Amino acid sequence: MKEPGEYRQSLALWRAGALHIEVGGQRIAWYREGSAGDPVLLIHGFPTAAWDWHRIWPELGREYQLAAPDLLGFGYSAKPHPGTYNMDLQANVCEAVVAAAGFERFHVLAHDYGDTVAQELLARHAEGQPAMAGLRSILFLNGGLFPEAHRPRRIQLLLAGPLGPALVRLMGRAQIARSLASVFGSETQPDPAELDALIDLIEAGGGKRVMPALLGYIAERSARRQRWVGALESSRVPIALVDGEADPVSGAHLADRWTELLPDRPLIRLPGVGHWPQLEAPGDVLAAARAFFSAA
Repeated sequence: MKEPGEYRQSLALWRAGALHIEVGGQRIAWYREGSAGDPVLLIHGFPTAAWDWHRIWPELGREYQLAAPDLLGFGYSAKPHPGTYNMDLQANVCEAVVAAAGFERFHVLAHDYGDTVAQELLARHAEGQPAMAGLRSILFLNGGLFPEAHRPRRIQLLLAGPLGPALVRLMGRAQIARSLASVFGSETQPDPAELDALIDLIEAGGGKRVMPALLGYIAERSARRQRWVGALESSRVPIALVDGEADPVSGAHLADRWTELLPDRPLIRLPGVGHWPQLEAPGDVLAAARAFFSAA
């Protein structure tokens, strides 16, 4: 178990290594690793940022060329307030990072909120949009791929509602910590110091105040289900899911729905693992990524 200072030092070094681009007039932080192997775009989830990948980042970077943004409103990227956040904007961020990294053909590894961004990228690929012509495969981790199989926490629904801007001001670090820990597996709980660092990341640059606006993705997923689920069902590029089954938000019930709608697409179930497989079972995620990307 690391001490809080060690994680904060890790987070500070991570931030110091950030590159920056402008997308739609907003400053976006992104990170890269590796100089050989296939390119991989990593897309993080809500409510944290690209540092979510830190447990697999160094090893994955020895075999692949990695690029990972802090999406708009997250981490060390711009957090306009008031602001509009939607998946089209986030997909534009990813397209800009792919271009900045010089990736011509690339894989995607996505988690949670990032899954929906990846679904929009997949839809753009199906439409023949040039920026996504090089998309080779997508490996999804736990997330709201199917709105009917997504079970948001009560606090998320409250924050996404009309009282969200007022409620978020009342949320302290202890409440955020409990909320994050509640979606991890019982035997794969986060190191308290790591959890503290994740909260630092959430709060960076006034991050709490934009959470209600970011949570608009819950309604957007339902409104655009035909586009995004349809992109999965008709995908001409390889797709697969690694699912932590103990996740109350997108666990075993998500894997079951994947099997119903996409029975011929690969699925790896991780019993006892919760919402963050890349933090809770990094070895399993690395093995799955290597096998899937090499076969794609």
